[in-house]
Amino acid sequence: MSSSENLTYREALAELQAIVQELEDGMVDIDLLVEKVRRASFLCQFLRQKLRTTEEEVQKILQETEPLTPEQ
Repeated sequence: MSSSENLTYREALAELQAIVQELEDGMVDIDLLVEKVRRASFLCQFLRQKLRTTEEEVQKILQETEPLTPEQ
């Protein structure tokens, strides 16, 4: 489990995919199930927020960029 402060999108996605695979395979011990589901929920929220923030930043950059005219 990576530190939440230093978690990248790629790491979070890989960790979430691993948890989902464990759950689908039935490989999660019942004593760890709540912890795994809680972590998966956190990762989903993290990924959604990262996508939202990135989309907003890209839109802002695009709005600040002057459109190219055919002469340029």
